[in-house]
Amino acid sequence: MSLDALTAGFLIVVPIVFNVAFFELGRAFDYPDILRREPDEILRRFAAGGTGLLLRWHLLMLSALAMVPLVALLAVCLEAPTALTAVTIAIGVAAGLVQAIGLLRWTYAVPELARRWTAADGPDGAPTRQAIEVTFATLHRFLGVGVGEHLGYLLTGAWTLLAAASVVATTTIPGWLGWIGVPIGLALIVGSAEFAGPNERDGWRVAGIVVPIAYVAWSVWLIALGIALLL
Repeated sequence: MSLDALTAGFLIVVPIVFNVAFFELGRAFDYPDILRREPDEILRRFAAGGTGLLLRWHLLMLSALAMVPLVALLAVCLEAPTALTAVTIAIGVAAGLVQAIGLLRWTYAVPELARRWTAADGPDGAPTRQAIEVTFATLHRFLGVGVGEHLGYLLTGAWTLLAAASVVATTTIPGWLGWIGVPIGLALIVGSAEFAGPNERDGWRVAGIVVPIAYVAWSVWLIALGIALLL
């Protein structure tokens, strides 16, 4: 298999797997709307979801982690100027890692919290559940909103702009595909401000609307890059 074909495979398969996992979580867990609900509801529904729900979260996490080889392969294929290639790989790897780290809470931390929350009973049941809910909420805000969403969206947007610049700077893929990536990258960066600064508590509604649209466009863009590599 050639390098171009391998890279194209990642560009096509990774966003498809990401969207399949996303759709399945929406169907089984009301994701992403459930992220903004109270910890007791989230923990109760997570515990009820069983192994099937856990595997869906694991698939989503792996699709984020797969961005690490994807960005390196694409950069090698494009052969953009050295400085641009190095920065693009560094930012892209960081984007994949922070999103995977943010999602790891659902595969390892939340299952334990959900088990303990469900098992809490007797005279100490109520305070135990309250303590678990505070722990969950803290992890949720830090690893989910802070690491996974804010840093994830910001770095993914920055990588998208850099990858778009690499496409425009070379002849491996048609340049117009690079220009399409620019508004997508900017939209993801805007989305990273949803819970930043004065929006930290309640969120910025505009960013909340932009992010899902931007990620659908981003997924289609990656697939288009993969197809272009095969032509």
